[in-house]
Amino acid sequence: MGRHRSDPVGFARLALVGLAALLLLALVVIGARALLSALGSEDVPEAASSPTASASATATASPAETARRPGDRVPTVRIVCQADSCPVFVRVPGGDVLIDRDLSQGEQASYFEPELDVVLADGSVVQVFENGELRAAGAPGERESFSVTRARDR
Repeated sequence: MGRHRSDPVGFARLALVGLAALLLLALVVIGARALLSALGSEDVPEAASSPTASASATATASPAETARRPGDRVPTVRIVCQADSCPVFVRVPGGDVLIDRDLSQGEQASYFEPELDVVLADGSVVQVFENGELRAAGAPGERESFSVTRARDR
């Protein structure tokens, strides 16, 4: 009366569902890691030997901390915020934007690229070091934009 037969598609269907679940899990893990990497990149302190650009946040920058030791690389530009908020924009000419945000008081950003374009919303509220040399402060309330080229001896 009744025919009993095993469905050959049943096992394959389960295997495909399991494979799809594993693929979905892998995509979620990869996406989460990429998101955490992108969000955490602004807060990563710079390494002195790092050849790429990096921004570093420091609560205070005392002369002893900023003194150059032999063998340390001097950044092409270092910007130190001295007000409550310092809007800063730095980019590689014709290329990547390295920073476009407000720095808080005492926070600094250092970059090692060969050439940089810098825009400061108020040039009087930041200290700017070009190749280790302090740049003259801008006029209070005045927007300041300039280019910095890495010194060959640094």
